[in-house]
Amino acid sequence: METLQIGQTKITWLNGGVAHFDGGAMFGVVPKPLWSKKYPVNELNQIELRTDPMLIQKCGLNILLDTGLGSGKLNEKQVRNFGVKEESTVELSLQMLGLTTNDINIVIMTHMHFDHACGLTKWKDDQLISTFPNAKIITSSIEWEEMKQPNIRSRNTYWKENWEAIERQVTTFETSTLVTDGIEIHHTGGHSDGHSVVILQDGGETVVHMADLMPTHAHKNPLWVLAYDDYPIASIENKQKWLKFGETRNAWFTFYHDVFYRGIKWNDRGDPVERIERERE
Repeated sequence: METLQIGQTKITWLNGGVAHFDGGAMFGVVPKPLWSKKYPVNELNQIELRTDPMLIQKCGLNILLDTGLGSGKLNEKQVRNFGVKEESTVELSLQMLGLTTNDINIVIMTHMHFDHACGLTKWKDDQLISTFPNAKIITSSIEWEEMKQPNIRSRNTYWKENWEAIERQVTTFETSTLVTDGIEIHHTGGHSDGHSVVILQDGGETVVHMADLMPTHAHKNPLWVLAYDDYPIASIENKQKWLKFGETRNAWFTFYHDVFYRGIKWNDRGDPVERIERERE
C-alpha cells in the first residue's frame, strides 16, 4: 500500500476496487484523439479507474476519505456495465495495518455517488448494516439531501442501499468544516451539487484532494470535465480555484480514481516535479 507523510499526518491508500467507465463520459467534450494520449482506453472505449479510499491518520484519529465499491453491492448487470473487475477489500487493507472497521473514527464523503459510497454499508445476515459503526460520517448538507431524495438524473447513482443503514451517523456542513486540526472540507458543487474537496495541511506541507473534479492526473486541464458532471461550469471554476491554491503552496494533488498515480506535485508551469506511483502487478 502506498503512503504519503506530511508533518504528523500519514495517508495510506486502501484497496477499494476497480471499475472501467466509458472514456468519452469521463472526458466529456474533449475529443478522443486528445484524451487517449494521456490515459489509455480499451477496445470497449472504457478507461480503468481505481476506487481507492485514503486512510488519514492524525492526532490519534483514523479518518477514511470515501469508501470504495464495497463488496456484493452490485448486481450482475451493474458489474458488467461498470466494468468491475475487482470489488473492495478495504477490510483486508485495514487488517494489514492492524486495524478493523470498528477503528475508523471519521468517514469523509466528498460526494455520495455509488462508486464512492457503496463501501459505507455491507451485507450481514441478509441485512445491510454500517461498515464503520463507530464513525462519524461527514458530507455536505446539499449532497446528503440529494442522496436521500435524488432527482430523475441522479437516482441512478444515489442508492438507498448506501444511506439508510448509516443515517444516524451522518453529520453535514454548509460551506466548509474543520474535521480536525489541519483537515478541512470545502463544498464546491460541479460534479454533483453537493460535491466537496478536502485540504490537508501539516508541517508546512499541503495536500489537495479534488475528488471527482480531478479524478485522474489526465484531468488536470480545467476545461477537461466529465460528462457525468451535473454543473460543468462550477467544475471548471473550482478546478481553477483549487489548482491555483495548491500550486502556490507546492501541494500534493491526490487521486481516488487514478490507476497510475496516487499523487503528483506540479510546478507553476504545470510540469510534474514529484510523483507517487501506484504499485501495479
